[in-house]
Amino acid sequence: MKKYVIGLMSGTSLDGLDIAYVGFDDQNLSDFEIIHADTLPYSPQWYQKLNKAFKSSAVDMAELDAAYGIYLGKKVLEFIDKHQIKQVDLIASHGQTVFHNPSASYTTQIGNGAHINAVTRIKTICDFRTQDVALGGQGAPLVPIGDRLLFGKYDYCLNIGGFANISFEYDGQRIAYDICPANIVLNHYIQKTGKAYDDKGKTARSGKLLPELLNDLNQMKFYRGKQPKSLGWEFVESEIIPLIDKHSRHIPDILHTFVEHIAIQIAQKTDKGKLLITGGGAHNLYLIERIQYHSLTQVILPEPVIINFKEALIFALLGLLRDLNQINVLSSVTGSRIDHSSGVIFDAYKS
Repeated sequence: MKKYVIGLMSGTSLDGLDIAYVGFDDQNLSDFEIIHADTLPYSPQWYQKLNKAFKSSAVDMAELDAAYGIYLGKKVLEFIDKHQIKQVDLIASHGQTVFHNPSASYTTQIGNGAHINAVTRIKTICDFRTQDVALGGQGAPLVPIGDRLLFGKYDYCLNIGGFANISFEYDGQRIAYDICPANIVLNHYIQKTGKAYDDKGKTARSGKLLPELLNDLNQMKFYRGKQPKSLGWEFVESEIIPLIDKHSRHIPDILHTFVEHIAIQIAQKTDKGKLLITGGGAHNLYLIERIQYHSLTQVILPEPVIINFKEALIFALLGLLRDLNQINVLSSVTGSRIDHSSGVIFDAYKS
């Protein structure tokens, strides 16, 4: 039977809200189609609200959680109307990560699912990470179950968004973890020049390598830690940015050096085989060139709809798996005590 799911994804780089309308065969989940997909850039006001959310008071955070849930619900209705969509079985929403510190047993994604459900009247599943953290896991990454079920023909699945994360099969288990910060750092610096992002990596290409900065980045303690492990904004703010600012204020050189850092870290985590790259970083041609230069793998860029909407696609899958009460989080990936089916269901308007 066909199931039709809307997946919502908003990453740490705040490039915009990704919405994907996906059809699945619930008896053969690898038989899927992204029927419609859009990226909705945030207004300057919403960008600032989400970007500064981690500094909010508890009351302001609660208000933002509700407001963002209402915003998401309205955007879903606009998307449905734009594409004249007739059937939606459920909405699966990642939310916007504000806090992520599994070592202290907490993670927070705003975008209240009750409000999405109330606005749309469509069953909504959200908050996929909290249960995993409660079970001793990292709460991330969550995409690897989708990599296994939908993209199993590739040896490695790499997503380059705010952070670069990888997933692959090893000794019969799916292994995945965050490799390093990526667009969250590149965007932080390019935005100081008035640009939203470094188009095709042109600014990074124009810079020069800062060897001492590169060495210090590559020697950071995080890279010597064992998997599973995950990253959040807190790490970037407390560790990465102060280190970079200590070395240089020249944006092209910073971008050039940090691209080299990303490429080296990715290459160290890959061997021979096929490397599928998706996410916003796949459009950074200079970064892709440096990854191919350092890596022994065959770098593969899929069709644009997969590059741009793979995470929204997979969150649609996570929601469907939760709705079917099937495992959607792997302990081999997150380090939790058990495989489990995660996500909170809001379904006030049951038929």
